[in-house]
Amino acid sequence: MNASPPRAVPPNPTVLLLGGRSEIGLEVAERLVRAGARTVVLAARGADRLAAETARLRAAGAADVEAVEFDADDVAAHGPLLADVVARHGALDAVVAFGVLGDQARAESDVAHALAVVHTDFTAQVSVLSHLALLLRPLRAGRIVVFSSIAGVRARRPNYVYGSAKAGLDAFASGLADALTGSGVSLLLVRPGFVIGRMSAGMRPAPLSSTPPQVADATVAALGTGRGEVWVPGTLRALAAAMRATPRAVWRRAPR
Repeated sequence: MNASPPRAVPPNPTVLLLGGRSEIGLEVAERLVRAGARTVVLAARGADRLAAETARLRAAGAADVEAVEFDADDVAAHGPLLADVVARHGALDAVVAFGVLGDQARAESDVAHALAVVHTDFTAQVSVLSHLALLLRPLRAGRIVVFSSIAGVRARRPNYVYGSAKAGLDAFASGLADALTGSGVSLLLVRPGFVIGRMSAGMRPAPLSSTPPQVADATVAALGTGRGEVWVPGTLRALAAAMRATPRAVWRRAPR
């Protein structure tokens, strides 16, 4: 007798999107609403200018869309903001979808810019993930989605500042996922390749590229089956192994 497929895990009633204008984040939130989530909290700078995002999620079926002011770089404000959201909504699906690509050429001559990229893409992420874990553990429920990148597998010469931040985030999120095992809280680590969207506008797409809807489809499918990580597309897993094995002299000449 064939085993029946695992039953899909429904979303929590509330979705928190940290990075309320993120293309991928909005695609994920929309799919979670269509799957049964009733409330979405959009967290972004300029929260009073999220009318289009709010309308989009209401059209998808959200009963309530709330906008809250969130500056990813203001780590001192993360704790109070997240504590307030969790206190009002309880266990939720938190989608951490903010980040910057930065300018590699500028970062090599402007130390402040290099630090700013790492602060947003690593330090600020560690902050929100740590606060979310502390807040959700007592509830013994909740799911966290983190977006890493193929760029974090092995930093490349053309984008090593961004890549190093993603490498740190990937390691931190992997460790946090292990620490949350058995707590009732889960963490999904998503590792996409090159994503064709606003952040990469003007850049030539790399092989095995994807779009925000494709990343969102894979993310929500992985959430539904309780997976801990997902590569988008799945063939990137084999590419990552090859990247790690490539001699440094060859890797140094690798394009973006």
